[in-house]
Amino acid sequence: MTKRATQRPKDFTKPAHWTNDPLPQPAEPKPDEDPAGLSPTRYGDWVKNGIAVDF
Repeated sequence: MTKRATQRPKDFTKPAHWTNDPLPQPAEPKPDEDPAGLSPTRYGDWVKNGIAVDF
């Protein structure tokens, strides 16, 4: 079994874009207004000319 490295090599330098800052919190999703009243992503059906098409 190969021993796992637990420390970086002494000549390792951290890239400039690496930080220890905490990740930003995701923004709250804003509700989309559905003009027909039923969201196909919510109910799983797409209606075209009166015919429900389920993907």
